[in-house]
Amino acid sequence: MAKMKGLAMLGFDKIGWIEKDIPEIGPLDALCRPLAISPCTSDVHTVWEHAIGDRHDLILGHEASAEVVEVGPLVKDFKPGDKVIIPAITPDWQAVESQMGYSQHSNGMLNGWKFSNIKDGVFAEYFHVNEADGNLAHLPKGINIQDAVMLSDMVPTGFHGANMAEVEYGDTVVVVGIGPVGLMAVAGSVLRGAGRVFGVGSRQNCQDAAKYYGATDTINYKDGDIVEQIKEAMNGKPVDKVILAGGELDTFDQAVRLVRPGGIVANINYLGSGDFIKIPRVEWGLGMGHIRIIGGLMPGGRKNMEYLARVIENGRLDVSPLLTHRFEKLDDLEEALLLMKDKPRDLIKPVVTIG
Repeated sequence: MAKMKGLAMLGFDKIGWIEKDIPEIGPLDALCRPLAISPCTSDVHTVWEHAIGDRHDLILGHEASAEVVEVGPLVKDFKPGDKVIIPAITPDWQAVESQMGYSQHSNGMLNGWKFSNIKDGVFAEYFHVNEADGNLAHLPKGINIQDAVMLSDMVPTGFHGANMAEVEYGDTVVVVGIGPVGLMAVAGSVLRGAGRVFGVGSRQNCQDAAKYYGATDTINYKDGDIVEQIKEAMNGKPVDKVILAGGELDTFDQAVRLVRPGGIVANINYLGSGDFIKIPRVEWGLGMGHIRIIGGLMPGGRKNMEYLARVIENGRLDVSPLLTHRFEKLDDLEEALLLMKDKPRDLIKPVVTIG
């Protein structure tokens, strides 16, 4: 059996390069090789925060653009040599949950998230994609392979936050956490017509990027309670929507204190630790304030990738400011992942170019 190398979680708090068999594909599947890949904070949660339990020799990573190497005999729309966008979420499209509109949870809670969760991820010389016709998207010629990686997770997750929050024309929106996902939530909210957008984060480069993407105000949580700061800026009035792209369990408390009756708190933050979320009883209208709290994994699959690619291809969104650290070979991947763990102040997102 032919072998490949990959960067894996060896166990709690341990990563390293391992050798594995090149994956075999089924009749509906594809084998791909990465062209560009990017580590994610989710990989950090998995390895160093123990968020999904112990994993041994599990190849990490779920963000990639790639070249198709091999396809199964029933794959119709893709062939070897095609350049493709790889969504972080690759559902089982025949599952009942997919037919119910929740493909992210096909065959079980979060089971649409396969890479580096329930099977090997993309941080390898080759990787497997299930149901290729439903889970690959052709890479448009007008999008480079590095920018395309942001379509795997950062753009769809951030935009999903704006969609779940049902941002409307003129809404005042607070985005808590303006790392790469939060920045895309800012951009998505602006594209949906938000009138005023607060970006909450402490790093100057992220605040600058938030303003680039359309934030009208930035708030540094290190300067004091964000509820007090935002209410002062709002002359005591509540906001319409809050999107949580960062923070901790107690951030839900702050979000509910900020939002108006009938408003929405939308969570796209990976809660890697803790047991319970605290909701303030009185500010939630004693449970009857019509404040909706919703959290959801981003949609995966082909259609979402193709539609979001149009936004970039036609100049509606520039993701290049997200890519602050660039590497040139697969062996640099470990360094790039440790950057996401340590988060130096000039980092937003690293990308590793291979092809």
